[in-house]
Amino acid sequence: MTYDIILLLLISGIVVGIINTLAGGGSVITMTVFMVLGLPITVANGTNRIAVVMQNLAATVTFIRKRMLDLKSGLLLAVPVIIGNIGGSFLATHINDTIFRICFGVVLFVILLYMIFDNHKKFHPAQSMKIKPMHYFWFLLIGFYGGYIYIGLGYLILAISLWSMKLDIVTANVLKGIVLCVAMPFSMAVFMINGHVDYWFGLIHGAGNMIGAWLASHYFVHWGGRFIKVFTTIIIVICFADLVGIISLQTIFSSMLTVCW
Repeated sequence: MTYDIILLLLISGIVVGIINTLAGGGSVITMTVFMVLGLPITVANGTNRIAVVMQNLAATVTFIRKRMLDLKSGLLLAVPVIIGNIGGSFLATHINDTIFRICFGVVLFVILLYMIFDNHKKFHPAQSMKIKPMHYFWFLLIGFYGGYIYIGLGYLILAISLWSMKLDIVTANVLKGIVLCVAMPFSMAVFMINGHVDYWFGLIHGAGNMIGAWLASHYFVHWGGRFIKVFTTIIIVICFADLVGIISLQTIFSSMLTVCW
């Protein structure tokens, strides 16, 4: 563990923390960094959970202090995610790439349309959430996927929060943070038990994630729903372009890291 690797992990962690707190998809960067630095994909997948937990803990604490979070609803929805997380983590070895790309691409495309055409919801601090039985089912499936492979999980939570629960984009992001903060440690524990975690990489990158999450939840989130909508839309467009083959984020990040490192 050299100083340049530590610096790379911290800087990339800050960027990922900001992206994941305001939108999602930052784990593509995390997984690329870990694998370029030599971690096997299964270990990179498990190590990523440390950063996820640390980043969402930092964001959630800030949201609670600023009274931006309906804590009770967040904890209730975290229960089915925990159950799904544990089940998915036990199967987290490989995922069919074609199926993943199709499903993830559909989710990104629909959310992108929502971001472009919906202009009615305004941000209301600690907005009350109406939880229906079907929401528990959806979050159970989300939890299973999150335990299997975390990439894109934030967008699935946003999808259910925006379409089915009718939340605004800011509140949906706040809910995403508390759910992942509570549920992800259970998934992380499964990877730890199976020896698929590099603690130094995870903790250093996680420290950067916490800084990024704190910046996003303390400053950027107060730039308003319009800023978050534009930011999220840009990230979605980039991720969608990667999925359909217009660009390759992994190749871009790998090339940048190889040159810099």
